[in-house]
Amino acid sequence: MSTTVNLEPTIFIIFGGTGDLNQRKLAPALYNLFLDGYMPEQYCIIGTGRTPLTDDQFREKLKEGINNFSRTGKVKDAKWADFSQHIFYQASDVKDAETYKQFGKKIEEKNKEWKTVANVIYYLAVAPNFFPIIASNISKAKLAEDTKKTRIVIEKPFGHDLQTSKDLNQLLSGIFNECQIYRIDHYLGKETVQNIMAFRFANSILEPLWNRNYIEHVQISVTEQLGVEDRGGYYDGAGAMRDMIQNHLLQLLCLVAMESPVSFSADEVRNRKVDVLHAMRKFTGEDVRNSAVRGQYGPGWMQGKQVPGYREEQEVDTQSNTETFAAIKFFVDNWRWQGVPFYLRTGKRMHQSSSVITIQFKDVPHLVFPPEAAESWQQNRLIISIQPEMSVRLQVQAKRPGLDMVLNNVDMVFDYKGTYTNQAPEAYETLLLDTMLGDQTLFMRGDQVEAAWELIMPILNAWESKKSLNFPNYSADSWGPEIAEALIARDGYHWFTLPVNGKK
Repeated sequence: MSTTVNLEPTIFIIFGGTGDLNQRKLAPALYNLFLDGYMPEQYCIIGTGRTPLTDDQFREKLKEGINNFSRTGKVKDAKWADFSQHIFYQASDVKDAETYKQFGKKIEEKNKEWKTVANVIYYLAVAPNFFPIIASNISKAKLAEDTKKTRIVIEKPFGHDLQTSKDLNQLLSGIFNECQIYRIDHYLGKETVQNIMAFRFANSILEPLWNRNYIEHVQISVTEQLGVEDRGGYYDGAGAMRDMIQNHLLQLLCLVAMESPVSFSADEVRNRKVDVLHAMRKFTGEDVRNSAVRGQYGPGWMQGKQVPGYREEQEVDTQSNTETFAAIKFFVDNWRWQGVPFYLRTGKRMHQSSSVITIQFKDVPHLVFPPEAAESWQQNRLIISIQPEMSVRLQVQAKRPGLDMVLNNVDMVFDYKGTYTNQAPEAYETLLLDTMLGDQTLFMRGDQVEAAWELIMPILNAWESKKSLNFPNYSADSWGPEIAEALIARDGYHWFTLPVNGKK
């Protein structure tokens, strides 16, 4: 399959090449881009790690990952033979300057072979404490001086708090230009997330309604059935706020709340997102008590299997104060959204794995129908489902067939599976292609990351300074702690869950 996208020769250097992220996400994404004709004619993928491996051993490791995790299934021998000849491995220590000299030699070799100057993408699929070390050593080896050809991709978490985020930004900006830094949040590459902008700004019928005059409140829920699995050591130092809300959920909020950009250029789109974060109401101590709740899961049963509580998970402190659930009420103080609450919720070991944005519209100003006609009356809602299904549904009232005037709720649904026959690309495919193209629209800018940290720091500081005495406060396979329901019930609302087969 060929494509009209103009891709320049590219060298990928993946730090953490033997790690889980490369095996599960990066290698399958690059392979699928190759299958769909979205890889340059000239490219190479260099994995690096401390484990001694030959090129062939590394190729087999990635092949295993692609077979297990690719959306296109197991590799085809002929295709794999073509793709794998572009894959190489270099055993290395990221703290050793000699490592970077070897990279420099490999880059020179490829440039001579291809008779051009290739783009070089450094992908940091490593623990956050290695980010400064690798970036500094790339600089010392003079491997980042070509600002038009060199890019660095940083995985989350980008900092542990506001200060460490600023420190990392300062370090990177001393080595790279902002146009070279790609701070990746895989949520922004999801097909339905990208469709939020298309849905909002390509349809004139929505814009007149997209404000405080017609929208009553907005809910954004990202819930998981999984616990911390083998990430206990990392998660116990992070928690739901750092792991999910500071990046994923606030990014979704920005897409819902942003003003229309003048164009689809990267900086114009990101400017509008930063405007939202700057307009969001800052928290005081009293606000944290009234507008933010936390939870931690206890033991229970999930799908017929007994699961441990968070404090019984591997590498987790038995007296941990880390939240595995968070629900927060935000306000965006500007003309469009003044007074409209945005409720964000995320948690592990929840009853359902789903990512859903629900926009509830205000009720009709006057109900003309008799009470018996509208016993099941429900306000209009727009539900954007990111996972497990990818759909957009508008819930409206309609007359039930029959001789009586009886109203009930019906769904007008757009779903990807029913509309399109081609398979949607994975988020990492979109983001890796954008990195090759030099398109930063779906990546976070430095000031955007810092604005998000600034917003949630008062909550984190309040929670970390005061130990929760009621943890664990929700059981596995529930919808979280009761106080989360109380948070939204005080305003007369309730949390929405993903409709199943068109029904609540």
